[in-house]
Amino acid sequence: MSATAYLTGLGAAGIAAVLGALLPTRWRLLGAMVPGALACLAALVGSGQVLLSGRSFSLHVAQVLPFTGIDLSLDPLGALFVATTAIVGLAASCYSVGYGAHRAPGRTATATVPAFLATLLLVPAAASVATFMVAWELMALTSLLALLTEHRQRPETRDAAQWYAGMTHAGAAAVLLGLVLLAAHAGGQSFAAIAAHRGRLSAPVASAVFVLTALGFASKAGAVPLHVWLPRAHPEAPSPVSALMSGAMVNLGVYGILRTGQDLLGGGQLWWWLLVAALGVASAFFGALHAAASTDVKRLLAYSTVDNVGLVLVGVGAAGALAAGGERVPAGLVLLAALFHLVNHALFKGCLFLGAGALQQATGTRDLDRLGGLARRMPVTAALFAVAALSISALPGLNGFASEWLLLEGLLHGFASRSSLTDAALLAGVAVFAVTGGLTATAFVKAVGVGFLGRARSEAARSALEVRPSMLAGGGLLAGGCVVLGVVPGVAVPVLDRAVAATLAGGAPGAVRAGLGLDLASLDGAIAPALLVEGLLAAAIVSWGVLRLFPRGAGLRRPRRSEAWGCGQEPQSARTEITATSFAEPLQRVFADVLRPDHDLEVTHADESRYFPEAISFHQRIDDAVERVAYGPVIGVVARWGRLARRGPNGSVHRYLGLGFAALVLILVFLA
Repeated sequence: MSATAYLTGLGAAGIAAVLGALLPTRWRLLGAMVPGALACLAALVGSGQVLLSGRSFSLHVAQVLPFTGIDLSLDPLGALFVATTAIVGLAASCYSVGYGAHRAPGRTATATVPAFLATLLLVPAAASVATFMVAWELMALTSLLALLTEHRQRPETRDAAQWYAGMTHAGAAAVLLGLVLLAAHAGGQSFAAIAAHRGRLSAPVASAVFVLTALGFASKAGAVPLHVWLPRAHPEAPSPVSALMSGAMVNLGVYGILRTGQDLLGGGQLWWWLLVAALGVASAFFGALHAAASTDVKRLLAYSTVDNVGLVLVGVGAAGALAAGGERVPAGLVLLAALFHLVNHALFKGCLFLGAGALQQATGTRDLDRLGGLARRMPVTAALFAVAALSISALPGLNGFASEWLLLEGLLHGFASRSSLTDAALLAGVAVFAVTGGLTATAFVKAVGVGFLGRARSEAARSALEVRPSMLAGGGLLAGGCVVLGVVPGVAVPVLDRAVAATLAGGAPGAVRAGLGLDLASLDGAIAPALLVEGLLAAAIVSWGVLRLFPRGAGLRRPRRSEAWGCGQEPQSARTEITATSFAEPLQRVFADVLRPDHDLEVTHADESRYFPEAISFHQRIDDAVERVAYGPVIGVVARWGRLARRGPNGSVHRYLGLGFAALVLILVFLA
């Protein structure tokens, strides 16, 4: 039954892509997105059955790929990623109906979204090297096409697509090389055969495979320093595609590291996972810092993805290091928390990207400094965005708090390990939690406060209208998930525990008891968010009642009303309110050596006297330091070689024949 539902989902996604390419303009959008939503529901049913029962399914189709065929197998680990993708895909499909109605999309734009979704659902079920690489490359191709669908409206999209294509194919080459090396030494290319014969691998070969695949998958996950495509591609992609990229595609980079390191290689050596944890620490700090400094709302969200993927990688690396040292219980707890945070990140980040798309469609801008006052003009969008922003800021009662609390508990309980290197990695993870927690809160206080509160700072913000109901429904689905998993996070424990047991070599005992809250089974620690929410609601109701019944008798002065985000001043104007740039300015001063902001101040003086300024304009740009230092020189060298290479094809037949003859001679020399 689970295999049938999953395959039905893949087929429905393929049909949706075909309908999006063939139907006339009037029916194209509904014809593609309705089957796409049904595909997500079917895949959710199939993966849910695997997660609830713990029973995997396998399938081999010989007629599709020549020589090898297609091998599919869905275990609880893969099913968790399929289910997460299906939920985000369902919301994105619903959202796309209203998003596309604003500007009639072309055939390519309509067809690529369900095609991209189909590949996202296919990758976690691939069970052989050939099948996995075909699905991985199809995912890269369809995501690139989906990114380019709005290149006519924004020229920056082409530059972002070039960065994305270069990084994703470099990562795919590393993954392919690692998996081919693994298959050659394991005596087979199916994942089952590789896992059965991993004992014959020598330590140098296993380490080379892990490093190659980990770097390739880390580039897809957006880990620093391989993240440079992400803050370029996410802002320029259509918002449903951005939600799928950030809420589903980057997750598959984490999936690849777990599948290769734990399943195919059997856990491996301690330093492997310390490397993963180091990537996570760097990503979390760097992403959170740039998110707090960004004024482009989608760029802020893109760097926030780097931050949260970094936290997940910290958990994955710590779990692997603890398991390598024989600490099974804390390893299982940390991995469960990392997977839980990955699921939660898909929910709140998908909702945030859909909300950012609603802002851009209603106002025509992503610049927070030009927004403001949208809580009145777009109240539902503001509420959904605020729920997701509070979730990512780890407010108690929402899902981000539950998974971050669980991950922090796992890191703290892991200090009993027998390795000083593991303890150092755990300490770094705890430290980065403390730093990024404050930076993330700063970033999203800025996003909500400047973007939705106060007064409108542009005519577009003053005239904005609420978006279509289908767009609100897509964001509402994900925001509802944030609330449910925040109030009763324990409902996710059984499925997460099955994914953990299927991932760690030799299995892992249940580290968290099933229930509505989170109760650590053999360790000290428990939270009950439902009781906390009930207490907060009761306190709020009692306070409201007291103020309504005894406004003066309670010894309180009559409250004074003022504009939100107006610093308590009245009268207030948009010019005197704080902006996103000024809000982040103290932080930029503290981390100036990392951010290196570029300021440009222009002062126009009055004609009568240069002592009286007539106009002042301030521009600021914060470049990515990793991109500037690590990638800038490489791009310069490649550009110079490209200019030299262009001198070769000058139209001379004699030169072409000479080059061909030289190539033939070199081939014969090497073959001899």
